[in-house]
Amino acid sequence: MMRREVFLAAGIPITALLLVGGTAFSQTIELVSVVQKPVSRSITLPGEFEPFMKVALQARVPGFVERVLVDRGSVVRQGELLIELSAPEMEARINEAESRVQSADSERVQAEAQRSAAQSTLERLKKAAETPGAVAGNEIVVAQRQVDSLAALVRSKQQASGALTASVRSLRDLKGYLKISAPFEGVITERMIHPGALAGSSALLMLEHLSRLRLVVAVPEEDVSAVVKGARVEFRVPAYPDRTFAGIVARSGRVLDPKTRTMPVELDVVNTDASLAPGMFPAVKWPVKRARPALYVPKTCVVSTTERVFVIRSKDGKAEWVNVSKGAADGDWIEVTGTGLQAGDKIVKRATDEMREGSSIAGKSK
Repeated sequence: MMRREVFLAAGIPITALLLVGGTAFSQTIELVSVVQKPVSRSITLPGEFEPFMKVALQARVPGFVERVLVDRGSVVRQGELLIELSAPEMEARINEAESRVQSADSERVQAEAQRSAAQSTLERLKKAAETPGAVAGNEIVVAQRQVDSLAALVRSKQQASGALTASVRSLRDLKGYLKISAPFEGVITERMIHPGALAGSSALLMLEHLSRLRLVVAVPEEDVSAVVKGARVEFRVPAYPDRTFAGIVARSGRVLDPKTRTMPVELDVVNTDASLAPGMFPAVKWPVKRARPALYVPKTCVVSTTERVFVIRSKDGKAEWVNVSKGAADGDWIEVTGTGLQAGDKIVKRATDEMREGSSIAGKSK
């Protein structure tokens, strides 16, 4: 018999006796320790760019297109005139309303004059009444009622004049809508109208704000806890393979898509040089961090069969199969979870299902 010593220490080869076809032979086995460390890695997720603001410009009042001052690709400033419309019937309505205002003002002035005359008559009667018997008391009462009646008429004429003036102002505001301006700075990405066309409820132009973009990333459910507002995240786009861009995590949808089990998270991306465009699909290097540390083993430690996934642990000199579930890879290591598996456990570095459970992996004399 020959004696072989076995050292059960991480990374130190030991000698094991295996029986194959009834013949005993020795094989060098290397053990490693299960490592526990914080989860801090990155995964590549697909994303999609969207404009930070986007609006379909429409006519607020119907009219014929007189001029279109921009076209697809035009860069516009906030408040810049884009389209001019014409509506001849609106000018006629404004003139008619202004004429009514003038008529109402004339009636108001006439009522005010009548009220003033009646008030003057009342004052003279009151003065004359100071002389006993000069004026009958009933005359003063009648004069007072006439003044009150004319005062009510004046108020009515004033209200009518104010309503007509407001109508003229409203029509003039509508006339202002015949000029369509940019609500914010951006780029005209679509033009759907030409001079001579009747502008109705359909879109005329598409305006998008592109100097700042939204990068929407679908983050898997298991990594949602790693979403940190304000974090800087890098990404690449196929159009510029040698260039790395970055965005800031700004907002999340706070709900999961029931079909994909992902949560949409938006990053704000500065795009002052216009190198990026909505519709691009970047590859986002998404950081993953978890509050609890995880267990890691070399990938070669994990054995996968049709029945189970396990690692082989050395326990009291015997091989013990421990069921595990595989997580994310980190280089040559992989995250595992398993009942009973703990940091520091010694496991076979290059495990196979040929090493049967319960077989000796301790030194023996033969």
